[in-house]
Amino acid sequence: MKTVITYGTYDLFHVGHLNMLKRAKELGDYLIVAVSSDRFNKEEKDKTCYVKDVDRAAIVEAIKYVDKVIFEDSWDQKVEDVQKYNADVFVIGDDWKGEFDFLEEYCEVVYLPRTEGVSTTQIKAELKNQGE
Repeated sequence: MKTVITYGTYDLFHVGHLNMLKRAKELGDYLIVAVSSDRFNKEEKDKTCYVKDVDRAAIVEAIKYVDKVIFEDSWDQKVEDVQKYNADVFVIGDDWKGEFDFLEEYCEVVYLPRTEGVSTTQIKAELKNQGE
């Protein structure tokens, strides 16, 4: 069995997230998705989510491509997770290209292109503009 692991915040879940999860699942048999915790987002990423972490995890868990959901609570946990879950492939968006090459010591690293024209940042900006 080939295990794939990926990470994300998944706030305001959109088709770009869905496409990423589908393509990640196509790289293996079992997909583990780490959803960034509220604490990690606030304290280490300096970002506030519209949707609470438990709700974001529930949404991701409901996606048919996803086999297991875990929480991401630190930048350093990726090596530990890859080893703990015997991940064969680490997948992340290509906007992170090169940032996780250090994981190649433990598994294959794949940077997938993002879906053009959609992002949570864009959605948040549009929502903010509607409120003005």
